[in-house]
Amino acid sequence: MAAPVAATPVLEVTGIHMQFPGVKALSNAGLRLFPGEVHTLMGQNGAGKSTLIKVLTGVHQPDSGSIVLGGRPVAPRSTQEAQAIGISTVYQEVNLCPNLSVAENIFIGRYPRRFGMIDWRRMQREARDLLARLRVDIDVSQPLASYSLAIQQMVAIARALGISARVLILDEPTSSLDEAEVQLLFAVLRSLRDAGMAILFVTHFLEQTYAISDRITVMRNGEREGEYACADLSRLALVNKMIGAPNEAVQQPAVAVDSAAHTHAETLLQTHGIARKGVLAPLDLRVGKGELLGLAGLLGSGRTETARLLFGADRADSGAIEIGGRKRSFATPRDAIAQGIAYCSEDRKHEGAILSLSVRENMILALQARQGVLRAIPLRRQQELAGHYVRQLGIKTASIDTPIGNLSGGNQQKVLLARWLALDPQLLILDEPTRGIDVRAKQEIMDYVSTLCRKGMSILFISSELPEVLRVSDRIVVMRDRKACGEYARGELDDTSVLHVIAGEACA
Repeated sequence: MAAPVAATPVLEVTGIHMQFPGVKALSNAGLRLFPGEVHTLMGQNGAGKSTLIKVLTGVHQPDSGSIVLGGRPVAPRSTQEAQAIGISTVYQEVNLCPNLSVAENIFIGRYPRRFGMIDWRRMQREARDLLARLRVDIDVSQPLASYSLAIQQMVAIARALGISARVLILDEPTSSLDEAEVQLLFAVLRSLRDAGMAILFVTHFLEQTYAISDRITVMRNGEREGEYACADLSRLALVNKMIGAPNEAVQQPAVAVDSAAHTHAETLLQTHGIARKGVLAPLDLRVGKGELLGLAGLLGSGRTETARLLFGADRADSGAIEIGGRKRSFATPRDAIAQGIAYCSEDRKHEGAILSLSVRENMILALQARQGVLRAIPLRRQQELAGHYVRQLGIKTASIDTPIGNLSGGNQQKVLLARWLALDPQLLILDEPTRGIDVRAKQEIMDYVSTLCRKGMSILFISSELPEVLRVSDRIVVMRDRKACGEYARGELDDTSVLHVIAGEACA
């Protein structure tokens, strides 16, 4: 890998503090970026990576701290200002206009003109020249939407080159790309690096981090945990630093067991090679009746993507799902619900609670959706159901008609759990059900989930809190970089050995 070509960083960020109402997003955060390097920013969800990028690109203004670009203090107050001084960003979701041509997207807002009119011939010629630097040869007069996401990202990078970016920030650019597209992007990034550009690469994928990075900055809890040369930081050490695990003596990596030897009662659900391009590699997964199956791994490892495919929120490109031995196909979540599958999303704010509705109304939403709009649930039945789960789950609310937005995060989570329990599902998928709630609420929710398993309900449990997954799961499937890396029975992993698997030191 290339070493920095200059002793002085082109971008130096120090002492950044930023607080939102009730939340400290960044605390003494910092970053150094040198010309001629790919610098990767790593951290778990909530570590502060996105907030720091938004500070660099002028979306947010920090409460304190400094940004020095090329030896001069800067304070961009908008993305336009950031671009004007040489900081350009390519996002996971390409932020361009799909209805406009490739050339128009590259030069949007700064079209070359001749005699007061747009010089179309010059614009297309210069667009081709910029793309040629990225080894891309396409018809720049065609709409951007006619090209793949990988090509669209190349167009976004070409736009950055066209505005003379000194710093190129790529925020999760590979999350929707297949392996060939990732390699194309990496070839371009190496070429730009060798030409002296400073590149900040944000990803959750360990393999990609070690394939492209010169240096790594790790963030945790809104702070910079440390800055490391990629060659000097092992994968296990990186995982430890991201999740805050102690640097204990290295133990022997865990060895995956033969899944056939560790069955749990009768099979409820089984997948055969389900996959989605750029999202999840072919996956074979089995959930037994009355089993609590844990999915462990870092953010971006494929856990949530698996859950969404099983629930019909996303459609698989290949593979099959069997329930009770019969193949099923889920075009929508309604199809999955009809087969007894429920999904409690990790995104409580946007995919869960409707904050303006009451506790009662939030609880009966899924049940009402299953029955249809023409078969309204009687108010008395709604009240009985809501009262039952308020008592069962210990939900602290003044009334079942209190808006759910007035409840604490833990009590909101219990209401959403009740929503799906009201369907009496065969399989309940819980994606980060205890994120952002207090210790007591976590314990109450997990105790109740364990009780459901003992009564015969199957649970697919996803959590970033590895000790919690190890404690409650009958079996654990560890995922890394969109793949299942191993399957383990209860007790075959501990707090240290699971890190080896996640880091790729025991991948089957």
